[in-house]
Amino acid sequence: MSESFVGIDISKNNLDVHILPDDFRKTYAYEEQAVKELIKKLKQIAPQLIVMEATGGYEISIAVQLATAGLNAAIVNPRQIRDYARAIGKLAKTDTLDAYVIARFAQDVKPEVRIQLTVKELELKELVARRQQLIDMRTAEKNRLTRAHAPRVIMGIRNIILALDAQIKAIDKELKNEIKNNPAWNKKVALITSVPGIGPTTAQVLLFCLPELGTLNRQQIAALVGVAPLNRDSGIMRGKRTIAGGRAQVRKALHMPILSAVTQWNPRLISFYNRLIANGKKHKTALTACMRKLLVILNTMLKNNSAYSLEFC
Repeated sequence: MSESFVGIDISKNNLDVHILPDDFRKTYAYEEQAVKELIKKLKQIAPQLIVMEATGGYEISIAVQLATAGLNAAIVNPRQIRDYARAIGKLAKTDTLDAYVIARFAQDVKPEVRIQLTVKELELKELVARRQQLIDMRTAEKNRLTRAHAPRVIMGIRNIILALDAQIKAIDKELKNEIKNNPAWNKKVALITSVPGIGPTTAQVLLFCLPELGTLNRQQIAALVGVAPLNRDSGIMRGKRTIAGGRAQVRKALHMPILSAVTQWNPRLISFYNRLIANGKKHKTALTACMRKLLVILNTMLKNNSAYSLEFC
C-alpha cells in the first residue's frame, strides 16, 4: 500500500478530490458512473487513508462503497477539519481548498478508520432513524389532540395518528424480520436484550447506530457515544467536567433503560447513583455517569459474547 492520502470534499452535486503527495486534484460529479470512476482511480493508487467530512448523510453512501472496494476511509467531524485548517493558516474556504485541507489532515493526523456499515445495514439504520421521526411526529399530534375542540380537527388529527401508527408498526415488523433472518444480528440483539430494561427497540438502535459496540475499549466507546467527561483545566483553575459531541441518538435510546436501572433493577447502579447524588452531583450528571457504566457493560458483553449478569457491574 502506497503512502498516499486522499481528501474528499462532498457536496450535493460534486466530489472534490485531492491526493497527496502527488498533488492530484479533480472534481467528480456525484452520480453513479463518476463515483465508479473515482473508486477505480483510488483502487489503482491504493492510498493509506481516505478522509471525508460528515456532511449530513451525503458521505455515507460513498464510505460504504469505498469500504466495499477494500479502501480505508474515515469520516470525521467537520469542526476538526476547520480547526486544523485554521492551525495551518488556511482561512479561505472553497470546495477545492477544503479537499486539500482534508487530504493534509489525513496525512498529518491519520484519524482512526472505524467500522463502516454495509448497504443493508445502512438501509436499516435509516429505518431506525425514520421510526424515531414517526414517534416524534405522533407525540406532537397527540399533544395537539389534547388542545383541539373542533370535531373536524379532532378527526383529522386522529387519522394522522392512525397513519403514523401503521407506519411505525410496518417498520417494526421489517426490522424484526431482518434481524431474525441474520444470525449475527440476532445473536447481538439477544445479548443486548438480556440486560433488564433494554428491549428490542433500544437494541436495534445500538445494533445499527453503534456498530463499534464490542470492538472498542471502555474509554473509546464512552467517548464515541459522548458520555465521557471532558476536562476543563488550565493552570491552577479546575473547570467543570462536561460531555460534548457523540451520538445523541444512542444516548436518547439509553435514557429510559438507565432510568429503570437506577430506580428498579440494578442494585450496584442504584448504589452508584445514590452515592453521586449524596456527594452533591446533580441528577443529570449522575444519570450520565450511570449511562457510561451501562454502556461499558454492554461493550464488555458483546466483546466477550456473554449474556448479562451482575458480575458485569
